Amino acid sequence: MNKSERAKYIHKKLNKIYPKIPIPLNHKNKFELLVAVLLSAQCTDERVNQVTPVLFKKANNPLLMKKIPLNTIYKIIKPCGLGPKKSKAIYDLSRILIEKFDGKVPEDFIELEKLPGVGHKTASVVMSQGFGHPAFPVDTHIHRLAQRWGLTSGKNVVETEKDLKNLFPKQSWNKLHLQIIYYGREYCSARACYGLECEICNTCYPRRKKPIKTIKA
Repeated sequence: MNKSERAKYIHKKLNKIYPKIPIPLNHKNKFELLVAVLLSAQCTDERVNQVTPVLFKKANNPLLMKKIPLNTIYKIIKPCGLGPKKSKAIYDLSRILIEKFDGKVPEDFIELEKLPGVGHKTASVVMSQGFGHPAFPVDTHIHRLAQRWGLTSGKNVVETEKDLKNLFPKQSWNKLHLQIIYYGREYCSARACYGLECEICNTCYPRRKKPIKTIKA
């Protein structure tokens, strides 16, 4: 199979395995989603989902979050790692949302990426899952699998995102990026498969004999 054929097979296979795909981070509004994605950096979704109910019970919007002492935010979100940095980002972005956006999360990539603690991936998730705009957030799972499946050279996440966007239909991006994440967790994890064992890897590269060394995101 060439790259285009692999992409078509993968897309069809993932739609068969995951016809409906849940959003991994629990949230009830766009602000909660923004905070949850911010917390998920270098942290599992499971851990974030354990922490956010406590935080959002105290504050589920920027106005309430700004009223919470910074140290209180820190104590709640500490299990997610990078506590000092993340707590300050949550506090500061809440203030900015109030001052600049009337307490609402902006529906704009550029404005989102200007917020403290919000990079391109976080902005992409919010635009995709929060507002429904086509986006292809690339996390470590997607970056790893795209390399194992021969869809990118994998030099960095920016290049991987560009390559995947060129391979898959725009209307599929929002669902597909989640399908790849779930597949990576279940069948092609960082410490398993190595491009040799899961069904997609075997179908894409039936003659592959050596483990694939992927470039980390």
